[in-house]
Amino acid sequence: MGHSGNVIAELTTDHREVEELFRTIQTLPSGDEQRRKVADEFTIELVRHSVAEEQYLYPAVRELVPGGAELADKELADHAQVEKMLKELEGTDVGDARFDVLVERLIAEVSEHVRDEEENLFPALADVCSPEQLDKLGDKVRTAKKTAPTRPHPSAPDTPPGNKLLAPGTGLVDRARDFVTGRGKS
Repeated sequence: MGHSGNVIAELTTDHREVEELFRTIQTLPSGDEQRRKVADEFTIELVRHSVAEEQYLYPAVRELVPGGAELADKELADHAQVEKMLKELEGTDVGDARFDVLVERLIAEVSEHVRDEEENLFPALADVCSPEQLDKLGDKVRTAKKTAPTRPHPSAPDTPPGNKLLAPGTGLVDRARDFVTGRGKS
């Protein structure tokens, strides 16, 4: 899928890509080593996506959408829960029965979060933003994803300014580790 356009189109494309990875992992048998590779791929995508939303989407929602602070706080809480599960999954062997349980819990949590964003948050943002504002947010999100971390860091700040200051450096370290280990390469 192509990544371009406004913030809603960009993030919706991310959602579809992660859903495809979820479908892929669900077709693989329990204990199959390919499940680790797919889990690493969706972890990379989810972390990059979350960091970009935390840097740009949620501050915009907080500022522009009526009741936006509550919406943003709920989404940040969802992210924190998912990031803790991703961290646990990262440290769980694919042959461990907990791996499968964590994958299913993650799929359920992320699917609910995606549904909530697409049915509530995105329409609320579209109601208060001009097409130009949505396009600028899309550009910022795409830029943020390029330097975002690729591994879960549950204790890292998830709101500005801390997240904008630390995420690029953490992302650089994560991408160097990924390069050395081959993580995320299909």
